Amino acid sequence: MSLQSTVDRWTERATDPEIASQLADLLASGDASALEDAFFQDLSFGTAGLRGVLGPGTNRMNVYTVGKATQGVANYLKAHFDAPTVAIARDSRNNGELFVRTTAAILAANGVRALLFPRIEPVPALSFAVRELGASAGIVMTASHNPAAYNGYKVYGPDGCQITSDAADEISAAIETVDPFDGVRTGSFEDLVDQGLISWIDDGILDRFLDAELKASLSDPEAADVPLKLVYTPLNGTGLELNSRLFERIGVTDVTVVPEQRDPDGNFPTCPYPNPEIREAMQKGIELCEQVHPDLLLATDPDADRVGVACKDGDDYTLITGNEMGILMLDYICKMRAARGTLRPDALVVSTIVSTVMIDAIAAHYGISVVRTLTGFKYIGSVLNDLAAQGALDRYVLGFEESYGYCPGTHVRDKDSIGASMIICQMAQHYKKQGMNLVDAIDALYRRYGYYRNRTISISYPGADGARSMAALMERLHAEPPVELAGFSVETVVDYADGFQGLPKANVVEFQLPDTNKVIIRPSGTEPKIKAYLFAKAADQADADALLDTLEAAARALLEA
Repeated sequence: MSLQSTVDRWTERATDPEIASQLADLLASGDASALEDAFFQDLSFGTAGLRGVLGPGTNRMNVYTVGKATQGVANYLKAHFDAPTVAIARDSRNNGELFVRTTAAILAANGVRALLFPRIEPVPALSFAVRELGASAGIVMTASHNPAAYNGYKVYGPDGCQITSDAADEISAAIETVDPFDGVRTGSFEDLVDQGLISWIDDGILDRFLDAELKASLSDPEAADVPLKLVYTPLNGTGLELNSRLFERIGVTDVTVVPEQRDPDGNFPTCPYPNPEIREAMQKGIELCEQVHPDLLLATDPDADRVGVACKDGDDYTLITGNEMGILMLDYICKMRAARGTLRPDALVVSTIVSTVMIDAIAAHYGISVVRTLTGFKYIGSVLNDLAAQGALDRYVLGFEESYGYCPGTHVRDKDSIGASMIICQMAQHYKKQGMNLVDAIDALYRRYGYYRNRTISISYPGADGARSMAALMERLHAEPPVELAGFSVETVVDYADGFQGLPKANVVEFQLPDTNKVIIRPSGTEPKIKAYLFAKAADQADADALLDTLEAAARALLEA
């Protein structure tokens, strides 16, 4: 269909009051570019499911695109399972409850039993619940740390991992056959509850989830009683309930919650970009730290799969990067397990191709292996699944990626800020006993292993024209990679589109420079952006950071050309 005929059909058939009103406003505005962006394509369903801006249109998150996707998911599940069930959760984002009820009613009307969390809950709790309940799949309404205008629809397999590429492809194909107005089977939510096809997940699941988190506890016996003072912010998301319960169970009772960011709020009024990687989102927490002087500031993103940390550093508070926290956690967990005699000689840490290479040096020190995966925690979760199949889960030490995602236990198959927060608190106690905080601790590791520094930059390509520009740029980088970058010769080009060292094919290209320095380019899977991952190493921090600046300038020139 042409864009105009698609718009006309939506104008006629989209009877949901909110969508109909928004569409009328969009048409009345006369903004042809905005109209094209809303309708020029169907919202893409990939391994991260759906993610997009809320509003009317085929390229937006709304009850019709959610309904179309859910009918496709239902068709897929019925083709693969005799009596499928789906566990469903949501975070605090706008329209989350509406999308949950819409999804549950469609699944149930198709004979797929829907199991719903009765209130907002973190992604790791959903991942755990899928396996604990023996569900065929999981769905969570979240756009993770995207701006407030976004929501999303993420699908999990029966193993608690985000769905594989093969499953995503099959579901996507099923979705493409569904007409959003005539092809979706649904029913009354209340009637389907009465029929037992929709039911609520009881709180016993959360109790068992916390029990499993505590089994991954690795407190230093000599520092377990060290008092820890904490400022915590859930960034108006889902983390408060379970993190508060876990803090209490590990004896961290001096916790001050940032009041402006305590309650769930999909508008995220004090942090429009609720991402603990950026200082703006942490600013309210830092301001509170200046008043109460804690040992550390913890922040979890809206779906509580990621966690960020800031610590006092001179007259300011320094945000510890995702790579740095992964380094700290790896060193601490290895140290504690070695002291307990539970660090196997064939142990392994799992990380991604875009995460710091400093873990290789730390892993070598402890005599363990490093497994690299493509970007995306589903790949780390799949390594856990392989270990479970081998009966060798005790080989697993840690999984992490540079974007603030960590999984220290084996009971979750995704990023887990709840378990990570526990380890971070225990690690802070360990270093506090030595008169250090976590900034001091990462500095000590840099002095020992070298200054491996990382930075990620993102270039946005909004709208329909931006999507075309992104595709053209990535095609050019694959076909005609640079021979020189930042004044260095490109020694090796690794094109992941061809597959590399057994990894699945991916739209990623890596430019290896001398002395372990490199630049990796990949388009975001969830936003209209291309990301450049910069890797630099030098004898001291100033030289490493100066090299990062040089690499950044070169990467920007490459992506903005």
